[in-house]
Amino acid sequence: MTHDLITMGRVSVDVYPLQTGVPLEEVESFGKYLGGSPTNVAVAAARYGHRTAVITRTGADPFGRFVHRALAGYGVDDRFVTDVPGLPTPLAFCEIFPPDDFPLYFYRYPKAPDLEIHGHELDLDAIAGARIFWATVTSLSQEPSHGSTLAAMAANTGTTVLDLDWRPMFWESRDEARERVGRALDHATVAIGNLEECELAVGEREPHAAARALLERGVSIAIVKQGPRGTLAATAEEVVEVPPTPVEVVNGLGAGDAFGGAVCHGLLDGWDLARTLRFASAAGALVASRLACADAMPTEPEVEELMEKTQQGEAPR
Repeated sequence: MTHDLITMGRVSVDVYPLQTGVPLEEVESFGKYLGGSPTNVAVAAARYGHRTAVITRTGADPFGRFVHRALAGYGVDDRFVTDVPGLPTPLAFCEIFPPDDFPLYFYRYPKAPDLEIHGHELDLDAIAGARIFWATVTSLSQEPSHGSTLAAMAANTGTTVLDLDWRPMFWESRDEARERVGRALDHATVAIGNLEECELAVGEREPHAAARALLERGVSIAIVKQGPRGTLAATAEEVVEVPPTPVEVVNGLGAGDAFGGAVCHGLLDGWDLARTLRFASAAGALVASRLACADAMPTEPEVEELMEKTQQGEAPR
Protein backbone atom coordinates (compact mmCIF):
# COMPACT_ATOMS: atom_id res chain seq x y z
CA MET A 1 0.00 0.00 0.00
CA THR A 2 1.25 3.48 -0.89
CA HIS A 3 0.73 5.95 1.93
CA ASP A 4 -0.40 9.51 1.43
CA LEU A 5 1.47 10.53 4.58
CA ILE A 6 4.06 8.88 6.81
CA THR A 7 5.13 10.71 9.95
CA MET A 8 8.08 9.82 12.15
CA GLY A 9 9.00 10.59 15.73
CA ARG A 10 7.47 11.28 19.08
CA VAL A 11 4.59 9.36 20.62
CA SER A 12 3.11 9.61 24.10
CA VAL A 13 0.09 8.90 26.17
CA ASP A 14 -1.31 12.29 27.17
CA VAL A 15 -2.74 12.36 30.68
CA TYR A 16 -4.75 15.57 30.82
CA PRO A 17 -6.66 16.98 33.79
CA LEU A 18 -10.43 17.09 33.60
CA GLN A 19 -10.41 20.25 35.72
CA THR A 20 -9.24 23.54 34.24
CA GLY A 21 -7.57 26.38 36.09
CA VAL A 22 -6.27 23.98 38.74
CA PRO A 23 -2.58 23.22 39.45
CA LEU A 24 -1.58 19.64 38.77
CA GLU A 25 -1.11 18.78 42.43
CA GLU A 26 -4.76 19.59 43.08
CA VAL A 27 -6.26 17.79 40.06
CA GLU A 28 -8.49 14.89 41.06
CA SER A 29 -9.30 13.21 37.73
CA PHE A 30 -7.62 12.79 34.37
CA GLY A 31 -8.36 11.64 30.84
CA LYS A 32 -6.01 9.41 28.83
CA TYR A 33 -5.39 10.24 25.17
CA LEU A 34 -3.02 9.42 22.33
CA GLY A 35 -0.38 12.10 21.87
CA GLY A 36 2.98 13.08 20.43
CA SER A 37 3.22 15.68 17.69
CA PRO A 38 3.92 13.56 14.57
CA THR A 39 1.47 10.93 15.80
CA ASN A 40 -1.22 13.59 16.11
CA VAL A 41 -0.45 14.86 12.59
CA ALA A 42 -0.99 11.35 11.20
CA VAL A 43 -4.33 11.15 13.05
CA ALA A 44 -5.37 14.59 11.78
CA ALA A 45 -4.68 13.69 8.15
CA ALA A 46 -6.47 10.35 8.55
CA ARG A 47 -9.58 12.26 9.67
CA TYR A 48 -9.63 13.83 6.19
CA GLY A 49 -9.61 10.41 4.54
CA HIS A 50 -5.91 10.04 3.78
CA ARG A 51 -3.88 6.84 4.11
CA THR A 52 -1.47 7.58 6.93
CA ALA A 53 1.12 5.76 9.01
CA VAL A 54 3.49 6.68 11.83
CA ILE A 55 7.02 5.43 12.47
CA THR A 56 7.66 5.36 16.20
CA ARG A 57 8.44 3.11 19.14
CA THR A 58 6.74 2.49 22.48
CA GLY A 59 7.46 0.52 25.61
CA ALA A 60 6.45 -3.12 25.87
CA ASP A 61 3.77 -2.18 28.37
CA PRO A 62 0.03 -1.47 28.67
CA PHE A 63 0.48 2.12 27.47
CA GLY A 64 2.25 0.80 24.37
CA ARG A 65 -0.68 -1.49 23.69
CA PHE A 66 -2.98 1.51 24.12
CA VAL A 67 -1.02 3.37 21.41
CA HIS A 68 -1.61 0.54 18.93
CA ARG A 69 -5.29 0.31 19.79
CA ALA A 70 -5.77 4.07 19.53
CA LEU A 71 -3.99 4.30 16.16
CA ALA A 72 -6.14 1.49 14.78
CA GLY A 73 -9.23 3.29 16.03
CA TYR A 74 -8.23 6.45 14.19
CA GLY A 75 -7.46 4.56 10.98
CA VAL A 76 -3.71 5.12 11.16
CA ASP A 77 -1.44 2.27 9.98
CA ASP A 78 0.61 1.04 12.97
CA ARG A 79 2.83 -1.48 11.14
CA PHE A 80 5.90 0.72 11.75
CA VAL A 81 5.28 1.02 15.51
CA THR A 82 7.47 -1.37 17.48
CA ASP A 83 8.30 -1.73 21.16
CA VAL A 84 11.56 -1.35 23.06
CA PRO A 85 11.78 -3.73 26.03
CA GLY A 86 13.05 -2.00 29.15
CA LEU A 87 11.93 1.52 28.21
CA PRO A 88 8.49 2.76 29.27
CA THR A 89 6.01 4.36 26.89
CA PRO A 90 6.32 8.14 27.41
CA LEU A 91 3.65 10.04 29.31
CA ALA A 92 2.83 13.73 29.02
CA PHE A 93 0.92 15.67 31.68
CA CYS A 94 -0.31 19.23 31.33
CA GLU A 95 -1.96 21.96 33.35
CA ILE A 96 -4.78 23.93 31.76
CA PHE A 97 -5.00 27.65 32.43
CA PRO A 98 -6.91 29.14 29.46
CA PRO A 99 -6.53 31.07 27.28
CA ASP A 100 -2.75 30.85 26.87
CA ASP A 101 -0.99 29.00 29.70
CA PHE A 102 -0.64 25.23 29.30
CA PRO A 103 2.47 23.96 31.12
CA LEU A 104 3.54 20.58 29.78
CA TYR A 105 5.46 17.92 31.70
CA PHE A 106 7.16 15.13 29.71
CA TYR A 107 7.97 11.78 31.32
CA ARG A 108 10.47 10.33 28.84
CA TYR A 109 12.96 8.67 31.18
CA PRO A 110 15.51 7.12 31.15
CA LYS A 111 15.14 7.57 27.38
CA ALA A 112 12.10 7.75 25.17
CA PRO A 113 11.69 4.63 23.01
CA ASP A 114 10.80 6.84 20.03
CA LEU A 115 14.45 7.99 20.06
CA GLU A 116 15.54 4.36 19.58
CA ILE A 117 14.52 4.17 15.91
CA HIS A 118 17.43 2.55 14.06
CA GLY A 119 18.18 3.07 10.40
CA HIS A 120 18.24 -0.63 9.58
CA GLU A 121 14.65 -0.91 10.84
CA LEU A 122 13.25 1.65 8.39
CA ASP A 123 11.12 0.56 5.45
CA LEU A 124 12.83 2.90 3.01
CA ASP A 125 10.68 1.72 0.11
CA ALA A 126 7.50 2.75 1.96
CA ILE A 127 9.07 6.07 2.95
CA ALA A 128 10.26 6.74 -0.60
CA GLY A 129 6.78 6.04 -1.96
CA ALA A 130 4.87 8.19 0.51
CA ARG A 131 3.39 11.31 -1.07
CA ILE A 132 4.38 13.26 2.06
CA PHE A 133 6.96 12.37 4.69
CA TRP A 134 6.77 14.38 7.96
CA ALA A 135 9.71 14.67 10.38
CA THR A 136 10.20 16.75 13.52
CA VAL A 137 13.19 18.46 15.07
CA THR A 138 12.71 16.57 18.35
CA SER A 139 13.69 13.36 16.51
CA LEU A 140 17.08 14.92 15.78
CA SER A 141 17.95 15.40 19.45
CA GLN A 142 19.54 11.98 20.08
CA GLU A 143 20.98 9.00 18.28
CA PRO A 144 20.04 6.70 16.68
CA SER A 145 16.89 8.71 15.90
CA HIS A 146 18.91 11.63 14.51
CA GLY A 147 20.66 9.59 11.82
CA SER A 148 17.54 7.56 11.06
CA THR A 149 15.46 10.69 10.57
CA LEU A 150 17.97 12.18 8.13
CA ALA A 151 18.08 8.89 6.22
CA ALA A 152 14.30 8.78 6.00
CA MET A 153 14.08 12.40 4.83
CA ALA A 154 16.69 11.73 2.16
CA ALA A 155 14.83 8.63 0.99
CA ASN A 156 11.47 10.31 0.39
CA THR A 157 10.79 11.22 -3.23
CA GLY A 158 7.62 13.22 -2.59
CA THR A 159 7.09 16.22 -0.33
CA THR A 160 9.28 16.18 2.78
CA VAL A 161 8.03 18.36 5.64
CA LEU A 162 10.25 19.40 8.55
CA ASP A 163 8.31 20.52 11.60
CA LEU A 164 10.68 22.86 13.42
CA ASP A 165 9.22 21.59 16.71
CA TRP A 166 12.14 22.71 18.92
CA ARG A 167 11.74 21.94 22.63
CA PRO A 168 14.81 23.06 24.61
CA MET A 169 14.36 20.45 27.35
CA PHE A 170 15.19 17.68 24.86
CA TRP A 171 18.56 19.16 23.83
CA GLU A 172 22.05 19.46 25.27
CA SER A 173 22.51 22.91 23.75
CA ARG A 174 20.98 25.41 21.38
CA ASP A 175 24.07 25.27 19.16
CA GLU A 176 23.73 21.51 18.72
CA ALA A 177 20.06 21.93 17.82
CA ARG A 178 20.84 24.65 15.26
CA GLU A 179 23.50 22.53 13.57
CA ARG A 180 21.27 19.46 13.32
CA VAL A 181 18.27 21.46 12.11
CA GLY A 182 20.49 22.85 9.37
CA ARG A 183 21.33 19.34 8.20
CA ALA A 184 17.67 18.36 8.15
CA LEU A 185 16.71 21.46 6.14
CA ASP A 186 18.96 20.18 3.36
CA HIS A 187 16.39 17.39 2.81
CA ALA A 188 13.17 19.38 3.37
CA THR A 189 10.79 20.76 0.77
CA VAL A 190 8.43 22.35 3.34
CA ALA A 191 9.37 23.89 6.71
CA ILE A 192 6.86 24.85 9.41
CA GLY A 193 7.69 26.67 12.63
CA ASN A 194 6.85 29.45 15.03
CA LEU A 195 8.98 32.59 15.42
CA GLU A 196 11.30 31.12 18.06
CA GLU A 197 11.80 27.95 16.03
CA CYS A 198 12.54 29.91 12.87
CA GLU A 199 15.08 31.99 14.76
CA LEU A 200 16.82 28.80 15.87
CA ALA A 201 16.77 27.34 12.35
CA VAL A 202 17.83 30.33 10.24
CA GLY A 203 18.66 33.15 12.67
CA GLU A 204 15.65 35.28 11.74
CA ARG A 205 12.67 36.11 13.93
CA GLU A 206 10.87 38.70 11.79
CA PRO A 207 8.27 36.64 9.86
CA HIS A 208 9.03 37.78 6.32
CA ALA A 209 12.77 37.58 6.87
CA ALA A 210 12.42 34.12 8.41
CA ALA A 211 10.37 32.89 5.45
CA ARG A 212 12.92 34.28 2.99
CA ALA A 213 15.77 32.66 4.88
CA LEU A 214 14.03 29.28 4.86
CA LEU A 215 13.41 29.58 1.12
CA GLU A 216 17.07 30.44 0.62
CA ARG A 217 17.93 27.21 2.47
CA GLY A 218 16.17 25.34 -0.32
CA VAL A 219 12.62 24.63 0.87
CA SER A 220 9.78 25.25 -1.59
CA ILE A 221 7.25 26.38 1.04
CA ALA A 222 8.05 28.19 4.27
CA ILE A 223 5.28 28.52 6.87
CA VAL A 224 5.80 30.84 9.83
CA LYS A 225 3.30 30.70 12.69
CA GLN A 226 2.93 34.00 14.55
CA GLY A 227 0.48 33.12 17.33
CA PRO A 228 -2.13 35.88 17.78
CA ARG A 229 -0.86 37.62 14.62
CA GLY A 230 -1.83 34.67 12.42
CA THR A 231 0.29 32.73 9.93
CA LEU A 232 2.52 33.63 7.01
CA ALA A 233 3.43 31.25 4.18
CA ALA A 234 5.80 31.93 1.31
CA THR A 235 7.04 30.34 -1.88
CA ALA A 236 9.36 31.79 -4.49
CA GLU A 237 6.27 33.21 -6.26
CA GLU A 238 3.96 34.41 -3.50
CA VAL A 239 3.48 35.39 0.12
CA VAL A 240 0.19 34.63 1.89
CA GLU A 241 -0.88 35.84 5.33
CA VAL A 242 -4.01 34.78 7.21
CA PRO A 243 -5.30 36.07 10.55
CA PRO A 244 -5.99 33.70 13.43
CA THR A 245 -9.39 32.04 13.62
CA PRO A 246 -11.15 33.27 16.79
CA VAL A 247 -12.36 30.62 19.25
CA GLU A 248 -12.72 30.28 22.98
CA VAL A 249 -9.54 28.41 23.90
CA VAL A 250 -9.79 25.34 26.13
CA ASN A 251 -6.38 23.74 25.54
CA GLY A 252 -3.94 25.07 22.99
CA LEU A 253 -1.53 22.13 23.02
CA GLY A 254 -2.86 20.22 20.00
CA ALA A 255 -3.52 23.19 17.75
CA GLY A 256 -0.17 23.04 15.97
CA ASP A 257 -0.59 19.36 15.16
CA ALA A 258 -4.08 19.97 13.78
CA PHE A 259 -2.59 22.79 11.71
CA GLY A 260 0.07 20.42 10.38
CA GLY A 261 -2.40 17.68 9.48
CA ALA A 262 -4.54 20.24 7.66
CA VAL A 263 -1.52 21.55 5.73
CA CYS A 264 -0.86 17.98 4.59
CA HIS A 265 -4.51 17.70 3.54
CA GLY A 266 -4.22 20.82 1.41
CA LEU A 267 -0.97 19.65 -0.17
CA LEU A 268 -2.38 16.21 -0.93
CA ASP A 269 -5.53 17.64 -2.49
CA GLY A 270 -3.62 20.20 -4.56
CA TRP A 271 -5.11 23.31 -2.96
CA ASP A 272 -3.55 26.72 -3.47
CA LEU A 273 -1.50 28.14 -0.61
CA ALA A 274 -4.11 30.63 0.59
CA ARG A 275 -6.87 28.04 0.87
CA THR A 276 -4.54 25.60 2.61
CA LEU A 277 -3.48 28.21 5.15
CA ARG A 278 -7.03 29.35 5.93
CA PHE A 279 -8.18 25.76 6.38
CA ALA A 280 -5.19 24.91 8.58
CA SER A 281 -5.79 27.97 10.75
CA ALA A 282 -9.40 26.95 11.33
CA ALA A 283 -8.42 23.33 12.04
CA GLY A 284 -5.91 24.44 14.64
CA ALA A 285 -8.43 26.76 16.25
CA LEU A 286 -11.00 23.98 16.48
CA VAL A 287 -8.61 21.75 18.39
CA ALA A 288 -7.63 24.64 20.67
CA SER A 289 -11.32 24.86 21.60
CA ARG A 290 -11.28 21.20 22.74
CA LEU A 291 -9.53 19.34 25.57
CA ALA A 292 -7.58 16.53 23.89
CA CYS A 293 -5.14 16.38 20.97
CA ALA A 294 -5.60 13.26 18.80
CA ASP A 295 -9.19 12.79 20.00
CA ALA A 296 -9.98 16.37 19.06
CA MET A 297 -8.80 16.31 15.45
CA PRO A 298 -11.67 17.58 13.27
CA THR A 299 -13.29 16.35 10.08
CA GLU A 300 -13.35 18.49 6.94
CA PRO A 301 -17.05 19.45 7.36
CA GLU A 302 -16.33 20.66 10.90
CA VAL A 303 -13.48 22.85 9.69
CA GLU A 304 -15.52 24.21 6.79
CA GLU A 305 -18.37 25.04 9.17
CA LEU A 306 -16.04 27.03 11.42
CA MET A 307 -14.59 28.86 8.44
CA GLU A 308 -18.08 29.80 7.28
CA LYS A 309 -19.07 31.05 10.73
CA THR A 310 -15.88 33.09 10.98
CA GLN A 311 -16.49 34.61 7.54
CA GLN A 312 -19.99 35.58 8.59
CA GLY A 313 -18.63 37.32 11.67
CA GLU A 314 -20.02 34.88 14.21
CA ALA A 315 -17.94 34.28 17.32
CA PRO A 316 -17.45 30.49 17.52
CA ARG A 317 -17.66 28.95 20.99
